[in-house]
Amino acid sequence: MSELNSTEIGKILNLPSQKINTLLAELGYIEKSDKGWNITPLGKSIGGKQKKHFPTNNLFVTWNEKIIEILKQTNEPAQTQQQTTNENEKNFRELFPAKLRTTDGHLVRSRAELLIDNWLYSEEISHAYEKKLPVEEEVYCDFYLPKGKIYIEFWGLENNDKYQKRKNIKIETYKKYQMNLIEIKDNDIENIDDFFPNKLIKYGYTFN
Repeated sequence: MSELNSTEIGKILNLPSQKINTLLAELGYIEKSDKGWNITPLGKSIGGKQKKHFPTNNLFVTWNEKIIEILKQTNEPAQTQQQTTNENEKNFRELFPAKLRTTDGHLVRSRAELLIDNWLYSEEISHAYEKKLPVEEEVYCDFYLPKGKIYIEFWGLENNDKYQKRKNIKIETYKKYQMNLIEIKDNDIENIDDFFPNKLIKYGYTFN
């Protein structure tokens, strides 16, 4: 079985290699380092292999062909992946469709989410958008950072009763399972360059 790097995978899926590495990082298969991409134990478990490019010594990972199907499923539209979402969640998604495209290709639902996603991308922080929480309840976070297992929620529409109910359910779920949660409000978006480093530094993130 042939080994494929991110560039070769990208050609097959018609995606840039950077997007491929972003998807692999979101799945927890690789992690960004100063020298490139390091494979994680989870990545090794599905057949990934750590490689080093000579003479630069930059690190990269190769994969067998089954990674193609995994990435195809990961890159499906959120509506396809979330068919089992409960009725309230469906109504919310229909009311606020994901139409705004971020720098790294995610489709998000608001200008605030656009700014959050683009900030994470600019800092080279691996992140997923609208990832289902690994719990029985049908709850989806706004953003997920594999490093530190951090969930991020932006709270808008504070004066909307239905939205407030949805917010309360999500907060209770995070508390129930003792998950790492960063909550963002409108005024935090205005100071995002200060807000995020202050929140992320305790989870091992460093900033210049």
